[in-house]
Amino acid sequence: MKRQSFFLEQTLRSLNDPSIDSKRNGLFARIPRRVRWLILSLSFSNLGVGYLIVLVTAYLPQIGFNSGFVGLIIGIFGLVPVAAGIPLGILSDRRGRKWILILGSIGVPAGLIFFGTFAGGVSFAIPYLLIGTMILGLAEAAELTTWNAIIADQTDASNRDSAFSLSFIVSSVSIGIGSAIPLVFPTLQSFVSVDSPTIHLDFILIFFAISLVTPILVIFWLKGYSDRVSPKVKSGSQKSTETKDPGALRFLLKFSAINSLIGLGAGFVIPLIPTWLFLKFSVPDTYSGPMLAVSNITMALSALASPRLSRRYGLVNSIVMTEGFSTIFMFSLAFIPNAGAAAGIYIVRASLMNMASPLADSFLMGNLSSDRRGLASAINSIIWRLPNSASTIVGGFIMQQGNYTLPFFLATTFYVTSIILFYFNFRNFTRKSR
Repeated sequence: MKRQSFFLEQTLRSLNDPSIDSKRNGLFARIPRRVRWLILSLSFSNLGVGYLIVLVTAYLPQIGFNSGFVGLIIGIFGLVPVAAGIPLGILSDRRGRKWILILGSIGVPAGLIFFGTFAGGVSFAIPYLLIGTMILGLAEAAELTTWNAIIADQTDASNRDSAFSLSFIVSSVSIGIGSAIPLVFPTLQSFVSVDSPTIHLDFILIFFAISLVTPILVIFWLKGYSDRVSPKVKSGSQKSTETKDPGALRFLLKFSAINSLIGLGAGFVIPLIPTWLFLKFSVPDTYSGPMLAVSNITMALSALASPRLSRRYGLVNSIVMTEGFSTIFMFSLAFIPNAGAAAGIYIVRASLMNMASPLADSFLMGNLSSDRRGLASAINSIIWRLPNSASTIVGGFIMQQGNYTLPFFLATTFYVTSIILFYFNFRNFTRKSR
């Protein structure tokens, strides 16, 4: 608790006082004020996203939805950004990112409403759950094609790692808080004398209202933001970005292809961890939700070390080390005999793996020109999410057959392959100061 309080104090101080000297007061003082407040603005919708993760992966199986359908919902959520990513990425670079991010922030509360229909029964709710998933997928696509680019456009090599770390930290904490809410449901149910579907539905409405704060704040903080818009150029023009930087596309595709193996492996089990805990150990959402919350907050705290690791060992070595140790813990989950040990090992795994996430974002965005970051974000997300979404659907059906170890073996195989390829392809890569 002392470490968490220290983190919150330092973060709030850096948010409120942009003049704080970074050497004396932590990692976030050099981040531009608008970036810091935009990061905080998204936390309101992330609360609802955190709650929804537990509702879908842990609660729906408890009320009759099989793991195959749960995997399908998560898979569709990942596939919609794949379909929408390229058009939104091109619009982001050519017409501006601001309005796309604003529309995306509106999509979260809109999507949440459809998930309130589960109380009507399995057969009644299915079409509405699928519609809600598609809306949330479009909102996710809007954020994926704009968010990293907006951060990168307003930072440079001196503060970009810290900015992506702060974004990851605030996102992880807010999603974690949303995931923890089911812990209080048994007490609330007995206090107000309502059944489980009602209490779950009431909190969807609460998070719907809270998530409306995000688009309001995003509009406010983007008032004075000027998009870096890329003009259309002919393919043979000397002004073409590709002509000026012919290795950019090759770098992007290589990075994304290698990174997609992580997405492919993760999809078999990571999005389905609460479902796995319920099917294997009969753990309800009132416990798996708080477990995810602890995991997210631990991930946030561990991300404080990301910029320091980057400075000491370099971006590539730091990514390889954290992902490698994480893979060891993930593989061991296949052999864990009880829920308590599984939860502990999963938390360690998540902390190590996601310590690399802000560094990977910084590595990619820092090596691309500003007028191609929106499209690059879309391409990278598509190449990652397409295999991830497909393997999540497969993982759900594997668990439905009663096989709870094979998904971990498949995930480990792809993780190891990706880490090895990443190291040997980028170990001598020099980050550009953009």
